[in-house]
Amino acid sequence: MNVFLSISIALFAGLMFTRVFKLAGLNFPDVTAFLIAGLLIGPYGLGRIGIEGVGFTSYDAVQSVGLINTAALGFIAFSIGSEFRLSALKNTGKAATVIGILQAVAATILVDTALIGLHFILGDQVLPMEVAITLGAIASATAPAATLMVVRQYKADGPLTRLLLPIVALDDAVGLVVFSVSFGIAQAMKGGNMDVYSIVVNPILEIIFSLLLGSVLGFVLSRLEKLFFSNTNRLSMTITFVFLTIALSYLEIPVGKATITFSSLLVCMMLGTVFCNTSEFSEDIMARAEKWTSPLNATFFVLSGAALELGVFAHYEYVLIGVIYILTRSLGKYMGARFSSTAMGCDENTRKYLGWTLLPQAGVALGMCNQAMALGMAEGSIIRNVTLFSVLIYELCGPLITKRALEKAGEIAVKPASKQSRNRFVANVTK
Repeated sequence: MNVFLSISIALFAGLMFTRVFKLAGLNFPDVTAFLIAGLLIGPYGLGRIGIEGVGFTSYDAVQSVGLINTAALGFIAFSIGSEFRLSALKNTGKAATVIGILQAVAATILVDTALIGLHFILGDQVLPMEVAITLGAIASATAPAATLMVVRQYKADGPLTRLLLPIVALDDAVGLVVFSVSFGIAQAMKGGNMDVYSIVVNPILEIIFSLLLGSVLGFVLSRLEKLFFSNTNRLSMTITFVFLTIALSYLEIPVGKATITFSSLLVCMMLGTVFCNTSEFSEDIMARAEKWTSPLNATFFVLSGAALELGVFAHYEYVLIGVIYILTRSLGKYMGARFSSTAMGCDENTRKYLGWTLLPQAGVALGMCNQAMALGMAEGSIIRNVTLFSVLIYELCGPLITKRALEKAGEIAVKPASKQSRNRFVANVTK
């Protein structure tokens, strides 16, 4: 009962906060409202009351409904996969690939440089070298969920938006490679053993087999869709395959000294890509899936807000490292996107505002944190706390910055709330 009660309260709180923001005249993205609602029902809000089900009393309680997050990320990746339609990639494919790689690498280089310098100032006890290198790799990751939600909410469209979504999707693959190489080096520095399998072979195998598995499942899904004459049944089959894809991504297959693993985001993204390029029903199915998954995505962001750790503010060293991490990562994302988009001949608005839309960071970065615990409890704790600090800032500010950048670029044509609609809302509440 507590699990279902917690989910219902999470969704209710998130939806009500979107109305509170509109009533207050705050034209914030819904993502921001969901995250703040999550903070208020989390361990630092209603959870302090200590009543199970009314709020999340601990982070373990938030993790107990983590299945929602896993499913939501799978559907988000599936939706982003549709941005890789061959018809669209003829115009943006090359630019998206170049920019996606360079902006991620630029963020890693700048964060590495700054934190390695800070390592020599603060000392090995506060900021070990392997921690600095690992945090630099985590900086490459961008959260696709928040970006996609902002684009959907405001119906953003234009050259910047059409380039942004493939870049955010590609960022997962780039971040995976950068993290695997950097983390392998960090482990070698601590243990004195350079393992070529963990640094090179395993990450390459993960990317190749994730894309292969997603391609096979996407092709099978497009063939099965033809057996049905109802779009309702086709949607049900699509949902079935997304869940199946998420389940299969947990497989680990040892091959000699190497291990074949799968990235659920990459597999689901490739599922969506192949499906949208091989199925004649894909556009209608994707539109229907977007409506079906809206409550799931809202719950995902509320739970993400509840999982944000405010306790990191109690440690000044984490705050200092976190501030430098945020500033240098933001600069790396912006400058990397600016220079690479200029080199690819993108329009002025894309060159000026693309980098600002790449700041959100959440799920992928936290997943990297969990893997980084293999460095040891002390090192892993520093990495996790600094990343949690940055995620807190990025998740609360990132959607607002993304929205503002898309507005400046002239790609948000329809505003979801106006003064007239707020007056109508106030009148309805009064009645």
